[in-house]
Amino acid sequence: MKEIKKIGVMTSGGDSPGMNAAIRSVVRTCAFYKIECAGIYRGYEGMIEGDFIDLNARSVKGIINKGGTFLKSARSKAFRTKEGRQAAYNQLKKANIDALVVIGGDGSFTGGLVFNQEFNFPVMGIPGTIDNDIAGTSHTLGYDTTLNTVVDVIDKIRDTASSHNRLFFVEVMGRDVGHIALNAGVGAGAEEILIPEEDLGLERLLESLRRSKESGKSSSIVIVAEGDKTGKNVFELKDYVEEHLPEYEVRVSVLGHMQRGGSPSCFDRVLASRMGVKAVESLLDGKSNLMVGLMNDKITVTPLERAIKGQSKINKELIRVSDIMSV
Repeated sequence: MKEIKKIGVMTSGGDSPGMNAAIRSVVRTCAFYKIECAGIYRGYEGMIEGDFIDLNARSVKGIINKGGTFLKSARSKAFRTKEGRQAAYNQLKKANIDALVVIGGDGSFTGGLVFNQEFNFPVMGIPGTIDNDIAGTSHTLGYDTTLNTVVDVIDKIRDTASSHNRLFFVEVMGRDVGHIALNAGVGAGAEEILIPEEDLGLERLLESLRRSKESGKSSSIVIVAEGDKTGKNVFELKDYVEEHLPEYEVRVSVLGHMQRGGSPSCFDRVLASRMGVKAVESLLDGKSNLMVGLMNDKITVTPLERAIKGQSKINKELIRVSDIMSV
């Protein structure tokens, strides 16, 4: 592997709070080791087009507290083709970029892995996704911030639920995993939490809501991960409950993309800073095809392939805690 003199950094896939802090960390670590750094706009699409900008320590001032990504993000159909990847490689060589740091989720890592295999181009991944659905790390960038955002919103919804004796179904992100729903549900004191990993079933949901009513609860909050299979969607769940439990006045709140935005938490800012340093130092040590992660509060590395194909595990203890807390 040849000496690395210039590293490219990019964000890809869905944005998440902490991406800017990670870019900042990569750029400043490069500056510390006296190597060049280039920002790649719009992910793999910008790479194909050669949409690069030279970055230095002062280029990334004032962004650690910003949500989103100043390098922008985009999905690229062209990069899925051999011709597109060849064009991207040509642009990187033209700009004298020797290695890549990819900040994103499993789709972004898959692109980086294929790119490395085809061109033997050094790639390091930093997990940036609010769903926390990447194996090899206990926390992805943006997950902690999203939990805080969701809990804050649910607290506000509960004020209305209590004032009007209503049942609220609150849908949160989590197409394949229920980390956000489970943790935010426990943190916000939800009566029930519906996640893809645990099929609660409609009858058990009704029974739980009946018990809540009988125990004297005047309002209830049910958190639903968007990938939950209890009903076809959260609005059909609402209709089903109203049909079988007419004593409930039911409302639905879909939090949507507000979960992605906002200033990153202190935890995500510190995590992004640690991950950025590890990514650059790993490349300078001649390592490649790895994802930086956090395990037991230590920064570790995992092969990209394992991070992509592995599954993040739901915390079974939290499910038990949720059941106990909902009495």
